[in-house]
Amino acid sequence: MTNSAQVPHRGAGILRVARSRGVVSGLLLILLGAWGAIIPFVGPYFDYAYSPNSTWTWTAGRGLLEVLPGVGAILAGLLLIATANRALAVFAGWLGSAAGAWFIVGPIFGALWGGSSGATGTPVGDTTSRVVEQIGFFFGLGAVILLVAAHASGRLSVRAVSDVRAAARYRADREAAATVTEPVREPVVDERPPVEDDRVGAAAGAPADTPVPARHSRLWGHRS
Repeated sequence: MTNSAQVPHRGAGILRVARSRGVVSGLLLILLGAWGAIIPFVGPYFDYAYSPNSTWTWTAGRGLLEVLPGVGAILAGLLLIATANRALAVFAGWLGSAAGAWFIVGPIFGALWGGSSGATGTPVGDTTSRVVEQIGFFFGLGAVILLVAAHASGRLSVRAVSDVRAAARYRADREAAATVTEPVREPVVDERPPVEDDRVGAAAGAPADTPVPARHSRLWGHRS
């Protein structure tokens, strides 16, 4: 029998989203976020850096303006890949968009505590190198992250055919789990042979007018 109290509503699963829809965007955000968080520490190996032009040197500007948004983009990408919940997927898109926006506007706010050179330092190299560094470290990187995250957020906010199928599978699994089948109980048959009491067998088979022997009458409380 089915326990109707445990059967999910037909609208259950409306927030389900196919995991495959966020895989590409998630991978891109992970790669872009990793680049943004690591490049300030390894860029000086090939003269692609902001000051200080030294590898694996931690500064407050690098932590707040590059590592922090990079980690945010990586987290958004992981959520997009792993989640099957539409609300969480949209939140991941917003998180990635915020990380990309901070890559763009962060260097501007960095001037509030970093002085004229800003908290990011200054790009090294000639004019062309400086332009490429600004694009790869902050502005271009942030624009790409923002674009990918916004696209993922908008795409996952709309139900697609794959989402409807995923929701149907989710409802079917819930209903199957809520179905409780009671075990069938077979009647117990006593296969033991009947036991006859030799004390009353003769009396039971005797005619009605036949007196009960004295030895049996004593057993049944009769007096001869």
